[in-house]
Amino acid sequence: MNEQMILQELLALLEANGVTIRNEPLGGTGGGLCTIKGERILFLDTQASSIALAAVCAEAVLNVVNVEQIYIRPQVRQFIEAHGSQTA
Repeated sequence: MNEQMILQELLALLEANGVTIRNEPLGGTGGGLCTIKGERILFLDTQASSIALAAVCAEAVLNVVNVEQIYIRPQVRQFIEAHGSQTA
C-alpha cells in the first residue's frame, strides 16, 4: 500500500468522524487540524507532498478517533503509529 492509498484511507476515516477537509495552498507546510466555531477542520496544503499530508492526517486521526476501538487496516495503523505519534 503506497502513501497515496494510505492518505485516502486516513481522509475517509477523518470524514467519517465528522472532520471537514479543506485543501488550501499553505506554502508546502502540510497543514493541520483546528476547531472553528465547534467544527473540526483539517487544512491540507495543496503544495505539500503526499507523505507530508498523510503524516498530518495520521496526527489528526490520533486526536479525533479512538484508534483502539475500531478496525484500521494494518498498513494504515502502522503508518499512524509511525508518523502520528511524533507530536501526539
